Amino acid sequence: MIATADKDLVIKANQRHATDRGSTEVQIAVLTERINSLQDHFKTHARDHAGRRGLLLMVSKRNRLLRYIAETNREGYSALIKKLGLRK
Repeated sequence: MIATADKDLVIKANQRHATDRGSTEVQIAVLTERINSLQDHFKTHARDHAGRRGLLLMVSKRNRLLRYIAETNREGYSALIKKLGLRK
């Protein structure tokens, strides 16, 4: 889990307008933050298989959202993956 303050910072950095908390970009950014924090968790807890399943579900959801944004807004997709450090 990420702290509420960290989540708010991620949301503010990726929102489209002042009250945006659920756009595709925000969802991808929050999932990326959670995935990164879970990767650190699995370095110390290698046998946490239930948590690993949750991680895989989050990665799959992020990939679906990335695919959607790539189809609907190619420029926004390119900017987002560059900002979050995903892919190439």
